[in-house]
Amino acid sequence: MSDDLFAPPPEPTDADKARVAHLRAEIERHNALYYDRAAPEVSDREYDALVAELEALEGRFPALAAPDSPTRRPGGGLQEGFASVAHAVPMLSIQNTYNADELREWDARNRRGLGLEPDTPIEYVVEVKIDGVAVSLRYEQGRFVLGATRGDGTRGDDITQNLHTIARIPRTIAVPAGARVLEVRGEVYYPRQAFERMNAAREVAGQKTFANPRNAAAGTLKLLDTRIVAERPLDIFVYAAGESDYPLPPTHFGFLAWLEALGFPANPERQLCASIDEVIAATEVWEQRRHTLGYDTDGLVVKVNRRDWQAELGATSKAPRALVAYKFSAGQAQSRLLSVEWNVGRTGAVTPVAIMEPVRLAGTTVERATLHNLDELEFLGARLGDALIVEKGGEIIPKVVRVVDSLRTGAEQPVDVPRACPSCGAQLERKPLDADELARRARELARREQANDLDDRTRFRLTRTHEPFLLCVNAACPAQALERIEHYAARRAMDIDGLGPERIALLADAGLVRSIGDLYDLREEQLLELPGFQEKSARNLVEAIDDSKTRPLARFLFGLGIRHVGESSARDLARAFGTLDSFLSATEEQLLAVEGIGETVAASITDFLAHEENRALLARLREHGVEPAPDETAALREAHRDPAFDGRTFVLTGELEAMTRDAAKAEIEKRGGKVTGSVSKKTNVLVAGANAGSKLAKATELGVETWDEEAFLRALGR
Repeated sequence: MSDDLFAPPPEPTDADKARVAHLRAEIERHNALYYDRAAPEVSDREYDALVAELEALEGRFPALAAPDSPTRRPGGGLQEGFASVAHAVPMLSIQNTYNADELREWDARNRRGLGLEPDTPIEYVVEVKIDGVAVSLRYEQGRFVLGATRGDGTRGDDITQNLHTIARIPRTIAVPAGARVLEVRGEVYYPRQAFERMNAAREVAGQKTFANPRNAAAGTLKLLDTRIVAERPLDIFVYAAGESDYPLPPTHFGFLAWLEALGFPANPERQLCASIDEVIAATEVWEQRRHTLGYDTDGLVVKVNRRDWQAELGATSKAPRALVAYKFSAGQAQSRLLSVEWNVGRTGAVTPVAIMEPVRLAGTTVERATLHNLDELEFLGARLGDALIVEKGGEIIPKVVRVVDSLRTGAEQPVDVPRACPSCGAQLERKPLDADELARRARELARREQANDLDDRTRFRLTRTHEPFLLCVNAACPAQALERIEHYAARRAMDIDGLGPERIALLADAGLVRSIGDLYDLREEQLLELPGFQEKSARNLVEAIDDSKTRPLARFLFGLGIRHVGESSARDLARAFGTLDSFLSATEEQLLAVEGIGETVAASITDFLAHEENRALLARLREHGVEPAPDETAALREAHRDPAFDGRTFVLTGELEAMTRDAAKAEIEKRGGKVTGSVSKKTNVLVAGANAGSKLAKATELGVETWDEEAFLRALGR
């Protein structure tokens, strides 16, 4: 097909690249908080907004799309201490809707996807959405053999023993003739009354209480001591099938009844609806009924009833198209602001938390609510003593929505914004936005004004000239230390097996670990003096820490926790510089030359390396023998570096006879070149095969050097 049929995609600016990197890092952080630590910071709606913005940028700039982007996979990760198992059928997420209009749009997409007439109704099943932990139960020859968490969607943690403690999970089921495997998916939850009894007992015992039943369920399933799990009355509802060779019913409503007949607990709160209008009527009923249940729910799940239509609609990389979640509107309450607490996170971001008069909200007593960041605090104009409207975003995180100005008495006092870190005393910074980001915001502001799509909060955000967070840049800050260590030791970073949050806290309480560098001083005899350590576990942890010294460079760079440097950026940097020495000696200009690294990320790296505490940490790690393995891609590129390709940007167009485009791209990159999808002033060479179209015309217009296939093969030495 000729390129003339398509306009070339626009080239992303450095601000676009920086925004993509920032969004990916933020989404990954929120995934880890929600799935791995059961401690979410934002509501589902706010999380969805971040994902939607990233999807829009990746759609507009295909060159910025990446196969490992969080827009292409479910969130979540794996836990230390559990074996990892692969899901035979991926455990995907569910896309969210928030109102009747979005439900109708989804219904219309379904009818288009199925080739139905616009007025042809689809039968749906509405189920109450349990606010718990997704799990998979695998039965072979009728016996329960494996239970796993969702994890990252393709692999989860083996929690079979913990799931064996849940009484309503059948140990055996009937097996039809010729069948072997049935995988059932469901949600483990903590019944509300049992949760409140447990929290009351923990409070009396002086133990930390859980924030909500979902956190309690997630925390319980992560315990390695099955005896403690068995003491907690977890429950489960099942609602879907994974891998199966059982003859399944043709409809989802029939499938749920079939599960009950096999002995599984399916949620009785389900309804068969003849059309989307009936679905919307059901959402209105459940908005009022939701607090009457004996467990927490954050919405409803709506599914196409016919299972053959479910299969025909298929799935994206993240979610099935045949089902959506309808999220309930957030409950609100009024309280009064007593004080503001400033918390320091892993990256040094210092965020405000409202401390309020206790108020009942969505069935729980709330005394704290997030204010998100300094921008939000300034937008709200909150003062001590103010009456506040608070809501539970997504039924999880209380947040301040607005100040009730009409109730002010004149006695309210301004909130003191700290100049020094509340943990370590280091001077706090609030960095100005770079010119590209300011320009991007100005464009976004103009676009929204033209589209009449601009509320006061968005206008305020787009007119800010500084980053919304105060920053503590001291890598030795105690408040950051534990979260930095936890991040460094995580599987996706340095993968130190056996070093989870509980053990890190234990080591810190004993005074053995205050920073990443302290990990490499640990000795077996020190660990044996701590509760929970035996000779084997102490030896295994020390060996795991020692093994981490030669993890790949990309993992090390990610593990350092440099602000704005997520997994994708860390891989880009490792591929570009190859070794730690090359990375540490890179100038800001060299960082900016790396594909995918914009001004914001480059400046963040430069600032990190400029601080004496961070340089001292890196020196200490290297003294302990931490030498990350060089990136193989960079090493290969160095071995094949070719002046005809090295440092030059190529575009491929038309049909090549000698090789595929992917093979041609690999050959160029192996020799030090870079391949992009569209021609611009930055393009050095256009490789034009047969039937080249608009890209060739544009290259000629811009005076870009052009090679035919024969010239390209000569340059490759063929």
